[in-house]
Amino acid sequence: MIGEMDADMVVGYFGGKSILITGSTGFLGKVLVEKILRVQPDVKKLFLLVRAPDVESAKLRIQTEVTGREIFLVLKEKHGMGFDDFIEEKICPLAGDIMYENFGLDTANLRELSKDIDIIVNIAAITNFSERYDVAFDANVLGAKHVCAFARKCTKLKMLLHVSTAYVAGEQEGLILEKPFLMGETLREGTHLDIESELTLIRETRRELKDNCSSEKAERRTMKELGLKRARQFGWPNTYVFTKAMGEMLLGHLPGELPVVILRPSIITSILKEPLPGWMEGIRTITRWSSATPSRPCHSS
Repeated sequence: MIGEMDADMVVGYFGGKSILITGSTGFLGKVLVEKILRVQPDVKKLFLLVRAPDVESAKLRIQTEVTGREIFLVLKEKHGMGFDDFIEEKICPLAGDIMYENFGLDTANLRELSKDIDIIVNIAAITNFSERYDVAFDANVLGAKHVCAFARKCTKLKMLLHVSTAYVAGEQEGLILEKPFLMGETLREGTHLDIESELTLIRETRRELKDNCSSEKAERRTMKELGLKRARQFGWPNTYVFTKAMGEMLLGHLPGELPVVILRPSIITSILKEPLPGWMEGIRTITRWSSATPSRPCHSS
C-alpha cells in the first residue's frame, strides 16, 4: 500500500503540470480525471484527446461522458456554482484520435501542445477480445506508435505512462515476473513477430476483400478471424492482448532517456473508497473475463 507521505508527494508532483490524457471518456480515464482535479486542483491543465469532428463536439462529449457523470458529484459539491468555471479553466478538449498520425491535429495545435505537455497518460484502447484485427491494430499498435512520435516532440515531457494489461503474458501458469517485451518477441517458441509485416498483412487482406466486393458482414468476419489466427499463431489467446503486447514493444523502444511507465492491471472493477465507494460503469469486462478465464483475479481501482 502506498504510504501517506508517498501519496502526498504524488499529489504535489501534479501541481502546475500540464497532462495529456487519451481515453478519458472510458471508465478508467474519467476516474483519473476526477481524481486529479479533486486532489490536486492546482494542476495546470488537463488536455483530453477525444474522438470528435471538432472542438465543440469534443467539449460536448467531455461534458456528457466525463464531467457530467455521477463520479463528479463530490467535486461539484466542493465547487458549487463555480464548478463549470473550474472545469473550463482546467480541462482543454482536443478533437483527435491516437489512431491517426499527430492525432489528426493541425500543425499549429500540435506545435503549441508539444510545448505545454509535462506528462502523457495513454489509456485509449480497443478492449474487445475478438475485435476486427485492423480496428484493434489501429488503436492498440498504431495508437502506441503515434503516442511515441508525439512524445518525442514534447520539449519538456517528464513521463509517458501507458496503460496495458496483465494478460499480455498470455495463458502461462505460475509466477510470471514483470519484464518488458523485446521487439519481435512472442509467447510461442520458434516464432518471431514483425509488426510491419502484420500491418502489411492487414492492408493486403483488406485490399483483397475490396477487390472481391465482399459484403460488410463478410469483411468483418474475415478481419476478426484473421486477428484471432495471428494472435494464436504467436501464442496469445485473443486479438486484444496480442495487439496490446505489440503496442508495448513500440513503447519499450522509445529512444532517448524519457521515462516510460507501462502499467499492467488485471481486471479493474469498482472504486474501492473515494469519491463514491463501489461506483463503476458497466459490467461487460467482468462478464467477458469471468466466462473466458474463471480463475483470473479481480482488482479494484
